[in-house]
Amino acid sequence: MTKKYTSRLPLIFIFIVFMIFLTGCDQRNSSNTALKNDPLKGKITISGAFALYPLTVRWAEEFQKLHPKVTINISAGGAGKGMADALSRMVDLGMYSKELSPEERAKGAWFVAVAKDAVLPTVNTKNPVLKELKTKGMTRQMFYKVFITGEIKTWGEVVGTGSKDRIQPFTRSDACGAAEMWAKYIGKKKQEDLLGLGVNGDPGVADGVRKTLTGIGYNNLNFVYDMQTRQVYNGLEVVPIDINGNGHIDPEENFYSTLDGVMKAIKEGQYPSPPARDLYLVAAGKPKNKNCIAFLRWILTDGQKFLTEAGYITLPEEKIKAGQDKLK
Repeated sequence: MTKKYTSRLPLIFIFIVFMIFLTGCDQRNSSNTALKNDPLKGKITISGAFALYPLTVRWAEEFQKLHPKVTINISAGGAGKGMADALSRMVDLGMYSKELSPEERAKGAWFVAVAKDAVLPTVNTKNPVLKELKTKGMTRQMFYKVFITGEIKTWGEVVGTGSKDRIQPFTRSDACGAAEMWAKYIGKKKQEDLLGLGVNGDPGVADGVRKTLTGIGYNNLNFVYDMQTRQVYNGLEVVPIDINGNGHIDPEENFYSTLDGVMKAIKEGQYPSPPARDLYLVAAGKPKNKNCIAFLRWILTDGQKFLTEAGYITLPEEKIKAGQDKLK
């Protein structure tokens, strides 16, 4: 019995390998046939908000794996550019990082909410009062007096020490959602209300703060945290917000050490909104390009699984459903 079993083993093994090979060929042939018969081909053009740029790039990469005949061109330039380009039909879709205004809707702006993120205040890792700042945080009123009225001029005034180091605020020079959300959080309505040295884009603000020991700015989540390590980028520190205004950061306000901690706080409403906000893709009327429609449908279904690893927060189910209904 043992010899007979041993003698047949190679034949059985060969048979199994042969069947696996045939199955693999069938799957490859099926896959190749599906790609050849893919009805989607052509180009999708997208521009706009830095806040949505990293996620849209990831979505495009994954979508093009499924539809290799579709080319997706994406450029960042701020939410204002995204809306302007979309309404003028220079691009198929605009990335937009704030609520649409009545004027934009009147011009025919069509939109779907696709994700959520937040704007965070940032300082240099070598800020002269960093230890006290991380213990006491800053209140909304303090941010107002730094970015709106300019009443608070030194870091000593922020944390109650004798530091005479003058605060250097940074703000955005390009029309963007991050600046408007930050202005709305601290008590104003428009980006133009913010004081500070104007620099272009999220990378510009982060770089300005990173190079200025006494600087303070605000950045979208993806430009504060490294998506691989889930830690704050080198050179930056998040300013904890003293939400209840009691003069120190309580345990429930201390969630900035990792990206996942901040994301959880945003999702559960511990972090204020604004500056947390929904992110949108916009167009001049409902898109007619079949590639765009297919891309948007995929984003609101299978594409949602990429949000967490990319540093974004999923929207409530009812908002996703509302977007899906708009594409019918």
